[in-house]
Amino acid sequence: MADDSRAPGLHGDATDVTYERAGFGAAVPRGRHPALVVVDLTRGFTEPQFPSGADLTAEVTASRALVDTARRVGVPVVYTAISYTPAEADGDAIAWLRKAPGMRSLREGHAEVDLDPRLEHRTEDHLVLKKGASAFHGTGLAALLTGLHTDTVLVCGATTSGCVRATAVDAVQSGLDTLVVGEACGDRARGPHDAALFDLQAKYADVVSLTEALGYLDGLGVGSPEVAASAG
Repeated sequence: MADDSRAPGLHGDATDVTYERAGFGAAVPRGRHPALVVVDLTRGFTEPQFPSGADLTAEVTASRALVDTARRVGVPVVYTAISYTPAEADGDAIAWLRKAPGMRSLREGHAEVDLDPRLEHRTEDHLVLKKGASAFHGTGLAALLTGLHTDTVLVCGATTSGCVRATAVDAVQSGLDTLVVGEACGDRARGPHDAALFDLQAKYADVVSLTEALGYLDGLGVGSPEVAASAG
């Protein structure tokens, strides 16, 4: 379910006043050393025949446009995927699986954990495997982004209210300016999607349109020294 706007609006004068008074919603800087983090666009989330999935064709298409542009201008692409060993999936060691047992189907070696083939994952792309919602928790993502000299993260993927939101919040808490591309994020229902984008826009990131995100990447320039440094 694609979002064709930058972010859900603030509904009602009282909400507007409350958030303005709290000082939320300032603009996020756009750095010269971005990375694109594609969150959990695996078949288990993007294809409706799987228990945890939905038809995210529009979101995968939007994400593919981001991936293609990032590659063209030399911006690193980082994919994430949830993958559990049989012991983790069948056992009781991971607290999240006690709350969300449907995630137990995301087992290593199964089709659900394969990246959506429409993204055309390449050997030069990075892949981070994770056990929880945030792509930062218990992984080497923060160190990877530091090594890439990243100052700004563009986030897309699934699900908006779960792993995308958790990853974007942790990106900010890791010191990175964060942009969430609304049209390239998907969820199982519109309500949680809109609520997550509203909260992210207010407190943590800029929720931007696909057009704006692509323009930002294009503006870095093919082969520019800044982008070459961020990729190397």
